[in-house]
Amino acid sequence: MKSTAFAFLMILMGSLVNAQTRVVYGSIKLFDTYPVEHVELYSKKAKASAVTDSLGQFSIVCMDKDVIQVKPKAFKPYRQKVDAGTEFVEINLQFINTKKNREIAVGYGYISEEDLSFAVSHMENKSQNFCNYTNIYDLLRGALPGVSVSGRNVYIRGGTNSINLPTTALFVVDNVATNSIDWVHPCQVKSIEVLKDGSASIFGARGGNGVILIELVN
Repeated sequence: MKSTAFAFLMILMGSLVNAQTRVVYGSIKLFDTYPVEHVELYSKKAKASAVTDSLGQFSIVCMDKDVIQVKPKAFKPYRQKVDAGTEFVEINLQFINTKKNREIAVGYGYISEEDLSFAVSHMENKSQNFCNYTNIYDLLRGALPGVSVSGRNVYIRGGTNSINLPTTALFVVDNVATNSIDWVHPCQVKSIEVLKDGSASIFGARGGNGVILIELVN
C-alpha cells in the first residue's frame, strides 16, 4: 500500500512540474529589423537552451516567472521576463559598435557583413544614444564604419579622391548640403547615413568622396 501511495505521489509531482513548463516562441533582431542567427539563449529556471535560426527565430522551454537570458558576443546582454501569459517575445539586441565587434558579429555568423554595415550606417537615436558623444565629430568617429576623422575633416573609404576637388566627404543636413557641421550637436541627430560610390552619384562631383546624410530631430 505504501509503495502504491508513493508511486501515485511521484506521478502527481511530475504532473505539477510539467504543468509549470511550456514552450515560448520568439525572435531576435538588430535595430528591430535584421535577424540575428546562431545566438544561444537560456531559460534561467527551466535550465533549457535554444539557438536562433536563419530568421532569428527560436523556441525554448520555460517555467512560470522564468527569465530568458541572451549574452552574445559584441552585443549588450539582454534579459526577458516570462510570465504566465507569455507566448511570444521579440528581442531587440543593441550592437556595441567597434571594429573588433564588427569582426566578431560577422565571424560568429550572427549577421552578414553587408547587413551589419548597412544597419550601423543607418543607426537611429532610439537605438544608439547619440547624446553620449561630446561633439558631432566624435559621433562620426565612434559610430560609423568606414569613416575616419581628422580634426574637422571627415573621410569615407571608397571615395574617388579626385585631385581637383577636396578629398573630404560632403555633408548634407536635412537635405541641405553644407561645408561645416560644427553647429550640429549629437543630441540633435535623429539618424546618420553614409553614401559612397554609385549611391553618392546623385550629388554629382561633390559626392565623389562620399556623402554623410544627417537627419535632425524635428
